[in-house]
Amino acid sequence: MTSSRLPRKSPPSTSTEKGLLYDLKLPDEHFDDLWEAVIVEPSIKARLLSQAVLNFTLRPKINPAEVPLHGVILMEGPPGTGKTSLARGLASRVADILSINTMHYLEVEPHGLASGQLGRSQQAVRNLLSGVVAERATAGPLIVVLDEVETLAADRQRLSLEANPVDVHRATDAVLAQLDHLALQHTNILIIATSNFPQAIDRAFLSRSDLVMHIGLPNAEACSGIVRDTLRGLAKAVPKLTSLADSKEIETFGRLCEGMDGRRIRKAVTSALALSKELALAPEKLTLHEVREALRLAHANLKMEIKK
Repeated sequence: MTSSRLPRKSPPSTSTEKGLLYDLKLPDEHFDDLWEAVIVEPSIKARLLSQAVLNFTLRPKINPAEVPLHGVILMEGPPGTGKTSLARGLASRVADILSINTMHYLEVEPHGLASGQLGRSQQAVRNLLSGVVAERATAGPLIVVLDEVETLAADRQRLSLEANPVDVHRATDAVLAQLDHLALQHTNILIIATSNFPQAIDRAFLSRSDLVMHIGLPNAEACSGIVRDTLRGLAKAVPKLTSLADSKEIETFGRLCEGMDGRRIRKAVTSALALSKELALAPEKLTLHEVREALRLAHANLKMEIKK
């Protein structure tokens, strides 16, 4: 199939605003690529898209006292399963589906809001949500990604006031209060949160989520698909690898990746090119034998990590 896409633009630039990683307009072709690259059950992407679209088509019309939609989607699961990529891609796909060329995107960088001084984290969170986020929502449709949301909305019941600063509790309070305010004042905003540790998220945040979607480790079929997709990506730089990516033998590679996340699988496939100096100098000589060996080594390393 021939692509109808325009020549690739430069990657999105990072934001200079404190606590923000990205501040840009949607849709974005790089985010579209991320959406396509994450290989999960089709039903997962369909459910995420449906919930996100519903946020903009229904939520502005309903009474929140009767239908309590907060405009929050939470994706949780192990590291490396593509949650952040899905969040970014979802944002772009929603803007495209709804044909909204005025939709804006903000991505919060939680570690940029942390502070060792008592009260500063709470103030930073409140200022960001009530300031930049609210201002953007006033200007038009907005999607906000909160990556590693457990760092912003830590479970207060699991925290000890003696072992943890009061600031952490107050920061969670500030996030919840601002989410309630944003939900009431701005029905054109969607918040997509991600977490590797859902058990560390405050229950009050979970109850505010309209959809909680678990993004688990890929099954054997998905693993094979990730291997193939990675080889196709390499083939864009090394065209002679195209036939390798199309091999039916890859369908048997799924069992080699049991327990591995998508990111680890992609890195393992790429590492096959570093199994020897000869391959590093002439990557077009890569064979499925090296790919299989690289996956075997990565799986063995994973087993060692689990045993520690």
